[in-house]
Amino acid sequence: MAIKRSQMVRDHWRSMTEAAVANPNQTPEEVRERVERSWPGLTAEPGGVDYLEVEVGGLPALWAVPKGAAEGRVIFSVHGGGGISGSIYTHRKLFGHLAKAVGARALLVEYRPESHPAPLEDTTAAYRWLLDQGVDAGHIAVVGDSIGGGLAVSTMLRAREQGRPTAAALMLISPWVDMTVGNETFETNHEKEAFFYKEVVTFLASSYLAGADPRDPLASPLYADLSDLPPTYVQVGGHETLLGESLQFEQQARKAGVDVQLEVFPEQQHTFQMAAGYSAVSDDAIRKLAEWVRPKLGLG
Repeated sequence: MAIKRSQMVRDHWRSMTEAAVANPNQTPEEVRERVERSWPGLTAEPGGVDYLEVEVGGLPALWAVPKGAAEGRVIFSVHGGGGISGSIYTHRKLFGHLAKAVGARALLVEYRPESHPAPLEDTTAAYRWLLDQGVDAGHIAVVGDSIGGGLAVSTMLRAREQGRPTAAALMLISPWVDMTVGNETFETNHEKEAFFYKEVVTFLASSYLAGADPRDPLASPLYADLSDLPPTYVQVGGHETLLGESLQFEQQARKAGVDVQLEVFPEQQHTFQMAAGYSAVSDDAIRKLAEWVRPKLGLG
């Protein structure tokens, strides 16, 4: 059975559903304000992690620096939020937990909450900035949750296009990698899902695409040439509607020759890792990410 404390994640998404039903005309600004208020409380402080604000490519960014972290290794962290919410501050503690478990610094990068390709332009610029600081690509792991997972993949695809080295590893948390909203788990997991129903994701996809092709490989990396991607580890909840596209992504990546691993966590909701520090299943997921990525970064 699901660990009881992870129920808080389900409750969070249900509260988002209730708010949407009560106020169907809510603005993106109202959604962002609600997320900024509620999300941070879902994650415990990791402890022993300092946060330093910096500017990267003209946008705010945040270093999460665990005590004793390996100076030359970086977790390049891209937050989720459906393209309309979320920030480096809503995800500060989540990525702080991961950085602490890995023993490396995390760079949390911000991107404009605008339509495609603006967010990708920003994450690509941030990745280029990190390389320009002298950080070896082989010492970088990229992580992203939800739309941040899709952007993490697309950032590596764009780096490949531009002739830049890709990172040593990709870690994808409930990644949103298909803007067509056509996977069968939108139907089969409908009764188990707490927020990301097909109509919700269709709205978010429409807002993000703003008329662009939903099969654009840089917006929907499920349809990209995935060859030469770094080793990739995908975590997804068994009850979420985005489960199907994670399964498809793993299959497509494997066919393209990528060293890919996928783990489905039974009964869990979208980005259940946000309950890190409060939920044993969330902590276990963070531990598994860290154990998988440490050797990729030369940390043993």
